[in-house]
Amino acid sequence: MYFFIIFFPLLGKLNAQKQDTKNTGYIITPVNIRNVKITDAFWLPIIKKVQEKTIDYAIHKCEEEGRLDNFLIAGGKMKGEVKGQMPFDDTDVYKIIEGASNTLISEPNPKLEKKLDSLIAIIKVGQEKDGYLTTWRTINPAKPPAKWVPVIEGKRWESLQISHELYNPGHMIEAAVVHFEATGKRNFLDIAIKTADMLVRAFGDNPDQVHGVPGHQIVETGLVNLYRITNNKSYLKLAKYFLDNRGNPKNHKLYGAYSQDDIPVIRQKEAVGHAVRAMYMYAGMTDIAAIYNDNDYQNAVNNLWTNMVNKKMYITGGIGAKHEGEAFGKNYELPNLTAYNETCAAIGNVYWNHRLHNQTGNSEYFDVIERSLYNGLISGLSLDGKQFFYPNALESDGVYKFNRGACTRQSWFDCSCCPTNLIRFIPSIPGLIYSTGKNTLYVNLYASNTAKITLDKTELQIAQQTNYPWDGKITLTVSPKKEGEFTIKLRVPGWARNQVLPGDLYSYKSASAAVSSLTINGTPLLSQEKEGYFTITRKWKKGDIINLNFLMEVKQVVTNTKVENNIGKVALEYGPIVYAIEEIDNATAFDKITIAPHDTFKVTKENNLLEGVNAIQNSKLKAIPYYSWSNRGIGKMKVWIDEQK
Repeated sequence: MYFFIIFFPLLGKLNAQKQDTKNTGYIITPVNIRNVKITDAFWLPIIKKVQEKTIDYAIHKCEEEGRLDNFLIAGGKMKGEVKGQMPFDDTDVYKIIEGASNTLISEPNPKLEKKLDSLIAIIKVGQEKDGYLTTWRTINPAKPPAKWVPVIEGKRWESLQISHELYNPGHMIEAAVVHFEATGKRNFLDIAIKTADMLVRAFGDNPDQVHGVPGHQIVETGLVNLYRITNNKSYLKLAKYFLDNRGNPKNHKLYGAYSQDDIPVIRQKEAVGHAVRAMYMYAGMTDIAAIYNDNDYQNAVNNLWTNMVNKKMYITGGIGAKHEGEAFGKNYELPNLTAYNETCAAIGNVYWNHRLHNQTGNSEYFDVIERSLYNGLISGLSLDGKQFFYPNALESDGVYKFNRGACTRQSWFDCSCCPTNLIRFIPSIPGLIYSTGKNTLYVNLYASNTAKITLDKTELQIAQQTNYPWDGKITLTVSPKKEGEFTIKLRVPGWARNQVLPGDLYSYKSASAAVSSLTINGTPLLSQEKEGYFTITRKWKKGDIINLNFLMEVKQVVTNTKVENNIGKVALEYGPIVYAIEEIDNATAFDKITIAPHDTFKVTKENNLLEGVNAIQNSKLKAIPYYSWSNRGIGKMKVWIDEQK
């Protein structure tokens, strides 16, 4: 472990403790993870696994593969050539710091904070005097770590399409903002500001500035987040410049659809190209639409979301059908065995949909988030926290090595963006549960927790108790500081409204007759579900109790017939969980398993199976949650199962 520790003076709090929401453009504000304490039997073990195992594991891997050495070599503290194989290896360090910082927001940890100070001090060593920070180019601009990065004259920005010179500082800025929010310290933030100021000087429309845009997007959202805590509008303007000039041949030689750089962003209507790049770009576009109240950006974002959800999303919430280019396929192109569904893309999908909900309060965005969270996102992490899926296939024959050369999870990758992105994201999950808008509390997700919440006219505490996602019973205890009137909007999940996802890509084979119920202090409430919410406006007093019951049953899902791969197949769901059959549980005639329309199933909680899951069984099969597959060795797996003819 490296022990470069530098102490920086606290030069001001900026907006670390409470984000200045007037410059976000959003009408709804997420409740900060600082104010939400998770006690949940499902999510808390996953979050703690990342905090207690995966973070240290990834730091060790970064040390082992020279990620940290590169900063020291760039700064002249070590001798040697660039280490690693990717031009974006720097970002693995940044994402680890961001995830660890989210951990610090949830709960102080002096030992972890000291470790982050050491990492940040190493990063500072690698930064050039003017703020530039991409270690491989600083070490030797003529010798990039990957042969596919072209070198022309060895100058900065000469190969923006593939050099990742803007992707690297993008992740760095994102991480620095979260670290500042977690600690109030300026040590990482000042590095980010120095880099952002350099970018503002370097890029623009003036003749002495570089005309170009990132090959891999994320610097846009980083700059917007930096603007929000500094109120420096030059960062916001640069983010908009990068987005405005995508698809502009007068600005640069276009990169093409792979990088969403074939036509201007406001004219894009179909989700195309590299799925992770797309998610980060769409998130940035949503920020710009919100802050500038820009209708052209908003219309484009809405069109892209509709196309993706209606024609290009897997039942698990995964996106990006093709290994080639890690890209979206054509409309309705959703193969199973060769599905790509990069873990990073699922994470990006949550970031984007969260912004869309902050704009509108539309519950359907959280239907997408919930589906991704419980299925195609956490599937990327093994039960022991040290094995990873880069792609997330929906079928395995036990032979095709879909996971970058393996049939199961791997311990690390030459390109380890997904493991470190899981570290970055998972500790932030408590920040998705609640949101506020004026005098309204949105309950977006169901997980046991206690939270402190401030509305316009009310301070309150809320406690949630549930065994979700294994059953649909939820108890919420509402305790305002003083009795007062406000509104609580309780999301009714899409699956409880007979809607798999918004649109007609998937549907339940038969609609459930089960009705969700709601009581307050034991009295049934006649409030009807409307637009995906139970909405309750009343005078609340301390100790008021809401009981929700979303009845769960095994449902068969079918796909729009335009998806040729799934014709004649069904998938099983129980609540928000998508299920899969694995060969280890169905060793006899696995390939001949079928499901009939009127099959009945038994759901059993098996505490000793896969760290405790609900299993679905009948005389023909046993199914386990998709997210937990491939934790017991290599074997066959299917999400989509043949219908009995």
